Amino acid sequence: MDLAFIPSPSTGVVHLGPIPLRGYAFCIIIGVFIGVWLGNKRWIQRGGRSGTVADIAVWAVPFGLVGGRLYHVITTYEPYFGEGGHPLNAFKVWEGGLGIWGAVALGAVGAWIGCRRRGIPLPAYMDALAPGLALGQAIGRWGNWFNQELYGRATDLPWALKISDDPSIGRVGGTYHPTFLYESLWCIGVALLVIWADKRFKLGHGRAFALYVASYCAGRAWIEYMRVDEAHHILGLRLNVWTALIGLVVSVVYIVVSAKKIPGREEVVEPGALDAAADDTGAGKSGAETTKAAPKTLKGAPKAAGSGKESVADGAAKLTKDAGSGSRSGKDS
Repeated sequence: MDLAFIPSPSTGVVHLGPIPLRGYAFCIIIGVFIGVWLGNKRWIQRGGRSGTVADIAVWAVPFGLVGGRLYHVITTYEPYFGEGGHPLNAFKVWEGGLGIWGAVALGAVGAWIGCRRRGIPLPAYMDALAPGLALGQAIGRWGNWFNQELYGRATDLPWALKISDDPSIGRVGGTYHPTFLYESLWCIGVALLVIWADKRFKLGHGRAFALYVASYCAGRAWIEYMRVDEAHHILGLRLNVWTALIGLVVSVVYIVVSAKKIPGREEVVEPGALDAAADDTGAGKSGAETTKAAPKTLKGAPKAAGSGKESVADGAAKLTKDAGSGSRSGKDS
């Protein structure tokens, strides 16, 4: 008998009249907004302009969604193109199925296009966005909870996830490891790690993003190993485990090599941003200096009046003295 477990929602969609409101979609949307918000704050701290991250996200997010769906459909093609599959279901993103690897890869292409249009270095942009990506993933993973997917092996632990039985899709009810929750918590830890490391070591030239990829892949490898949903295997390991291991190695190598070739952090991340900030600061200083100068002039005015008064007194004394001298001279004559 299970004394404690995490319940699953009875449904992943609520209908507002004819409009379906899906929990999976809401989690993805909220994750995107949180990621862009945090990325914008970090971009400003690095010397960029407010709003630039959102402008480039207009390119990155659609590319990322397409990339994530493509990765899922290609690596899990049976429900769409296999026997009894329905190709049109490949477009039903709201039913779940976004591969983070494809989302990051093709999303980076969209970000590159946006950065190129703005004259911004892509590595600097990705460094600013890295913790926000991890935090967005942490929120997005709760979409799997609404869809009752991405769970691990059966367990009776107090934090086990209760899954309902659904013979139509081959889902067996019971309590399982909540791997979606494990990954969500891991992603929060990744976000905090990148923020700390970036502040401590001033990571630049794409190294903060590489740290995000490496740390996420390290966690994804063992979490993926726990999952029991159908997946392709290579040499006894799930495909996503191999992808995580490769991503981990490539990211670590990049951090080491780039730190030697281009150490430090970019001094300028967005052309014109520092000049605009300097102009705003200069305008503020000029106004302040003018205000400060006015009291000095007024304060100096009495002193000037005093000096004139003293000059008039000195002149009068001199004239009196000269007049006295003249009278004496005449009498002596």
